[in-house]
Amino acid sequence: MIVVLAAAAAAAGLLLAVPAAAEPPTGGTFTPGESLAGMRLGLTPDEVVATWGERHGVCTACPERTWYFNERPFQPEGAGVVFAQGRVVHAFTVWQPEGWSTPEGLELGAPAGEIGETYGELAQEDCGDYLAVVREGPSATSAFYVHEDEVWGFGLYEPGRSPCL
Repeated sequence: MIVVLAAAAAAAGLLLAVPAAAEPPTGGTFTPGESLAGMRLGLTPDEVVATWGERHGVCTACPERTWYFNERPFQPEGAGVVFAQGRVVHAFTVWQPEGWSTPEGLELGAPAGEIGETYGELAQEDCGDYLAVVREGPSATSAFYVHEDEVWGFGLYEPGRSPCL
């Protein structure tokens, strides 16, 4: 009986030691050149799950392995990652989810002109239905996505790749 109680106590201790499951981001901080709500370039799928949780959808029509982390099931707002050779090469917000900003105070939904006011003059790339305003960095390029003259999304991707999704 003592052995059973000791085993049960040990198992309970292990359960308590396991960290809480990560949750998909519902708003977050985009730190240009560094991370998107804790997501960094180069992470493996297991590290992505540890950062944003297991609840994600897999794009079946995307040219590269792409995961979507919707804030609410069947609603388009959220974030996503693209993998190449088993590592994150692009992290981005999807649509215009609420609660996202940069440390400098640029928020999704802000007028597009605030990008230049905050970060200076940046290059632009036409992505069809939206515009990517890009800030080059040595190890990561940042994208500020613009739709209908509003900051619609944020992205972080490897230099040399397209910001368009």
